[in-house]
Amino acid sequence: MDNINQIPPSGVRGLQTTNSILMIRPVAFRMNEQTAVNNYYQKVLDGLSKETVNAKAQQEFDALVQKLRMVGVNVIVVDDTLTPDTPDSIFPNNWISFHENGDVVLYPMFAENRREERREDILDMLEDHGFIINEIMDYTSAEEDGFYLEGTGSLVLDRDNGKAYCALSPRADEELFIEFCEDFEYSPVIFEAFQTVDGERKLIYHTNVMMCVGETFAVICADCIDDKKERKMVLDSLRGDEKEIILITEAQVNNFAGNMLELKGVDDRRYLVMSSSAHQSLTKKQIAQLEEHVTILSSSLDTIEACGGGSARCMMAEIFLPKEE
Repeated sequence: MDNINQIPPSGVRGLQTTNSILMIRPVAFRMNEQTAVNNYYQKVLDGLSKETVNAKAQQEFDALVQKLRMVGVNVIVVDDTLTPDTPDSIFPNNWISFHENGDVVLYPMFAENRREERREDILDMLEDHGFIINEIMDYTSAEEDGFYLEGTGSLVLDRDNGKAYCALSPRADEELFIEFCEDFEYSPVIFEAFQTVDGERKLIYHTNVMMCVGETFAVICADCIDDKKERKMVLDSLRGDEKEIILITEAQVNNFAGNMLELKGVDDRRYLVMSSSAHQSLTKKQIAQLEEHVTILSSSLDTIEACGGGSARCMMAEIFLPKEE
């Protein structure tokens, strides 16, 4: 596999963090049997009805939204609809991303029932909030040929330095990833990341499970990158951009400690948003390292993590679109 780690294109790069995010409030959240085939973090919660699971997910969702709004994050909440059946709609970052030049990107999704999450009315709502949409880049036709690239789940973007990190998997196709990087002038950093499942090393389905890139730091499980050359390349790339690297373990990845997102609150204060389980899995040293850069904001997402196999970062689609004056 050819690893590409070119010097980023020159010129003004983008902001790494935003104050505005899109979140989708679930109405029929449950474990999605179509994604469980390669998302090994999902579990069936025995003894709980679908209604109870959804009610618990809504409580966790609402509590996170409230905490974000209290620190000044602009959260645009859109309610999911009962039809079509979209159990994973709470994770919008996989099907859409919003960029500073006014581009909106639509991504090809592995699970057929997740393709139903794409909604044009959400774009209308964002425009009603004063955001400017110039162009829609649509990669979804790749689904017909069985190729997928699941948004900022598959892509971890260092907008400031013009790099995109991607752990290849059934949900992150190499050629599609390179096409995205060419279209948006990102330098691709390509590798494979693994987790141990029943004693076997299996590909991690989304890059954002095992790494997070902030403005001045990066959280990463280097142990997930089994190939030593690839591991060195990824770490050298982060160090070369003067990121402080905070290493996490595979056990911490299993508690979603890689699935974090840096956001701006009031007065551009920087927050690192994560679940309570992620926060509790961190050591005092790791927390101290992070608090040199950000204020940690955590919230309980136990039901969402167990049934959905995703955590805080997956629930937030960052909005970098320009706003009307």
